[in-house]
Amino acid sequence: MTNADPHAPRTVVPIEPALLIAEAFDQAQVTEIRHSVTSCAHASGLSGQRLDDFVLAINELITNAVRHGGGRGWLRLWHESGLLVCEVADHGHGISPQRLGDRSRPAPDTAGGWGLWLARELTDAMEVVTGTAGTTVRITTGVTNHKRTPR
Repeated sequence: MTNADPHAPRTVVPIEPALLIAEAFDQAQVTEIRHSVTSCAHASGLSGQRLDDFVLAINELITNAVRHGGGRGWLRLWHESGLLVCEVADHGHGISPQRLGDRSRPAPDTAGGWGLWLARELTDAMEVVTGTAGTTVRITTGVTNHKRTPR
């Protein structure tokens, strides 16, 4: 078999993860972004409660970006090695170390403060990078591909 053999099996290794969404948003686009995330996550293999949880976590993050991060944000969603990864960034003043370090559940009668807690609880992993130039939150969830392989 030579390299010129048209029947030689090929190994394809992706150089970059599969980017599904890369969009700036403000309050007017929150619903549209949520619908796009839902469609892309479902098409990537998420369904049922895992899909609902992932979309709710992202909705909390984009809402936080609008409310606390200067009124706008940036969302990127991609598929990488059996994971769905979403990053939401803003240009706010950052999250205080005390607030960021508090991983306890907010009191039931608390009107705010649920966003990061919910995002952490509803996904497999969450990372936060924050400072005076803004905050970036990355969440991931595993995707089980239910597609049947031919026998």
